[in-house]
Amino acid sequence: MEIITKASGIKEVSEDKLLTIPEGLFGFEQFTKYAIVESEYEPFLWLQSIEDPNLAFLIVDPFLICGDYETDIDDEMLKKIDITKPEDIIIMTIVTVPGDGSPITANFQGPLVINKSNKQCMQVVLNDNRWTTKVNIIDTLNKKGGQ
Repeated sequence: MEIITKASGIKEVSEDKLLTIPEGLFGFEQFTKYAIVESEYEPFLWLQSIEDPNLAFLIVDPFLICGDYETDIDDEMLKKIDITKPEDIIIMTIVTVPGDGSPITANFQGPLVINKSNKQCMQVVLNDNRWTTKVNIIDTLNKKGGQ
């Protein structure tokens, strides 16, 4: 399937890279169809809206940044996207790259939960005060490397 991306124009995306976010993302509830698109900066990916080519989010696997990251998500919540077994879960976090040169951050408090078997996704809010919406990626990687 061809989609128009914010970062790199028209891209061919395979069906297995398409996601449905039934309730949308916080603040973008009206957009429910997305594609995962490779980024020029590994290990980051783009979560590109199929409905609005100007809407895209940089995402990353939080476990690459923070080895002790945990997501305690209620099973009832996970049923919204038909998750029945832990091996079907993929966790990603939305990255913010400020234009003013301030630190690049990841939203560890509001991760994306992807059901890899049916390609449904949801954003959750964790009730864990260890995680914030602005985890400094470089500082966290430096701490991880120093352990």
